[in-house]
Amino acid sequence: MKEHIILISPDTKSTVKIINGELVSYLKDDEELIHQKGNPGWRNSDTEMFPIIGPTETNNFRVSTPKGTCIQDQHGLLRELKYTITEKDENFCVYLKEYTANTKVKNSKYPGKSTEADVFWPYSFSFKKSYELTNDFLTINFEIEAEKGMPFMLGYHPAFMLSGDKTELCKTINEEIDIPKIIKGGSTAYPILNANEIMLAKESGTNIKLITEGFNNFMLWTEVPNMLCIEPITKYPYTGNKELTEDMFTISSGIEEFKTVIKPF
Repeated sequence: MKEHIILISPDTKSTVKIINGELVSYLKDDEELIHQKGNPGWRNSDTEMFPIIGPTETNNFRVSTPKGTCIQDQHGLLRELKYTITEKDENFCVYLKEYTANTKVKNSKYPGKSTEADVFWPYSFSFKKSYELTNDFLTINFEIEAEKGMPFMLGYHPAFMLSGDKTELCKTINEEIDIPKIIKGGSTAYPILNANEIMLAKESGTNIKLITEGFNNFMLWTEVPNMLCIEPITKYPYTGNKELTEDMFTISSGIEEFKTVIKPF
């Protein structure tokens, strides 16, 4: 069953639509900022990558942890779990996913894109995702509660609507990247390292700035000119190694918090 939530900014000039925890629309002054399902590029509009980022096929879908080897498919098992809404008001809502260590979860990529019917992780965790809409921006907060010492990677994976004419630019303090360059980067995505802000600049329409806390890196991915995924990540995984290396993981202190602000202007 699909659970639709609509958030409205205090000035009523912005609205956000969320379905089962997924951001499917952000309208600012009647302009849609989010990639729409059914359009070319990607079947989703927003998801999370956890507890790993990146592919695992080259290592036979195995990931090593201090509690042993587990089975993970690309970008982790969190996306296979369902969100439960725990709080809601006119411009704020909270979603929760919970997982018990070593519970087998059906892998939606099997059998078409994976040889593994089930995936699992050897640690329990709870994953909270909250949205807050103001007149000027949308804030997405993540809170991860887990056993101290649990290794993890986290990525947020929103997709934004583009004009289709490849004129948009992604800008940071040190770089300026155009859409053809991102498309050329292919499935490994284009890395933006050691940055917590990035701007999507358009020739027409509303520009967008992403401001993050806790991630410190981005990946840029698209294969089409009408959509761009700007993904805050804790680590860039596409280094050519067969396995995800130890230095790619953050070690849980018990509760970790991350933030992404989507600011149209």
